[in-house]
Amino acid sequence: MASKVEAGKLEWRISVDNETTKRLVPKSGPSERIFLWLKGLITKTWRIGADDPAKVVHCLKVGLALSLVCIFYYMRPLYDGVGGNAMWAIMTVVVVFESNVGATFSKCVNRVVATILAGTLGIAVHWVATQSGEAEIFVIGSSVFLFAFAATYSRFVPSFKSRFDYGAMIFILTFSLVSVGGYRVDKLVDMAQQRVSTIAVGTSICIIITIFICPIWAGTHLHRLIQHNFTKLADSLDGCVAEYFKKRDVSTNENEDETNMKVQGFKCVLNSKGTEEAMANLARWEPAHGSFNFRHPWQQYVKIGAAMQRCAYCLENLSICMNYETETPDQVKKHFREACMKLSAASSKIMRELADILKNTRRSLKMDFLVFDMNSAVQELQETLKTIPIQTNKPEEEEEVPSAEDRTIPMTLHEVLPVATLVSLLIENAARIQTTVEAVDVLASLADFKQDSKKKTGDNNTKQPPLSS
Repeated sequence: MASKVEAGKLEWRISVDNETTKRLVPKSGPSERIFLWLKGLITKTWRIGADDPAKVVHCLKVGLALSLVCIFYYMRPLYDGVGGNAMWAIMTVVVVFESNVGATFSKCVNRVVATILAGTLGIAVHWVATQSGEAEIFVIGSSVFLFAFAATYSRFVPSFKSRFDYGAMIFILTFSLVSVGGYRVDKLVDMAQQRVSTIAVGTSICIIITIFICPIWAGTHLHRLIQHNFTKLADSLDGCVAEYFKKRDVSTNENEDETNMKVQGFKCVLNSKGTEEAMANLARWEPAHGSFNFRHPWQQYVKIGAAMQRCAYCLENLSICMNYETETPDQVKKHFREACMKLSAASSKIMRELADILKNTRRSLKMDFLVFDMNSAVQELQETLKTIPIQTNKPEEEEEVPSAEDRTIPMTLHEVLPVATLVSLLIENAARIQTTVEAVDVLASLADFKQDSKKKTGDNNTKQPPLSS
């Protein structure tokens, strides 16, 4: 029998007949395996709650809502009045309670309106069918087909689907149950009243709890998401350009992981399109809260997000250009470095200023100056691109290598092309940033953002530069 240490653990092996060794693994009993399984489950559950405490709060709110519904209907007078239909209130809480206020409001309104509308139509169709004699089956079947077809078809309309998809589904279910229930009209009316009342109780409890106990607003989440995306775009732009023009140095490897995270920040913007659209649709259901009015222009955030995603596509191409760094001579980089870094800094300042505008919900006094600086940097970069000396024919003999400060070095088109691609992307990104500025300005006008009262020293008598295209 032999032992060895492997990965900090002692491992025992025994010799067998064929001159090989076999590892000895201690057998664990059922109780030990169950203990290890429970320990792993508890650890994983705790980690989920620690990473996102809002999930724990949502679970507590759902449990509280169900408890209140059960206690509410446990009272004898209420139970005698509604009887077994109390389960519809419990079912309502289970299906409509969502993690944010907008989603809960949306489902509550959809469920109540769809139940009332479908119940009324179902009772009317059932009465007409009973008065039609032998054609009763035909009337019921035709009505179910027509209303089910219309409600299902409406779910394919994008504008309707985004807001009333759940209501259409509830309408189909309720109308089918009521119209083919086989009850008399008077019993249908009583049943409809009881179910509407129980659903109203369930939705009321959900709305009260979701608003007054640790509310999570979809509009606030959308507002912060757009704000953080501006910062990520600014960091990504600075990181891409700085990484492209930096010198190779061993010391830079220490912060390589942090730099890569900033450079890849544009991917978060590209992946947030679906979240922005969903949050904007849910935010329209929410009441006024914080600095957001009842008719806050939430759809403008979607337009801002689309403009930001167009900028992110430019940054994605910029990150691809970084792969061609070894193919570009240092003298070509030195020729463009200053102008590119200047435009990158001016562009990132605008995006950070836009993030501050959303954070403070105030207009910026220096936005026109920042746009003017960015356009000036664009013109300077275009002039640098025009003045670069391109040699058409390769010289037969090697010439003396000029100093690093000399900017009149003849360069081949093959050498300039990778950096020219980078330059064109920076200029295109600047144009798209200006479109984003205009979208944020529209939001500030529609949402009535206040003018920033902070002024820098010496800015009182300074004339604002015009916006150039």
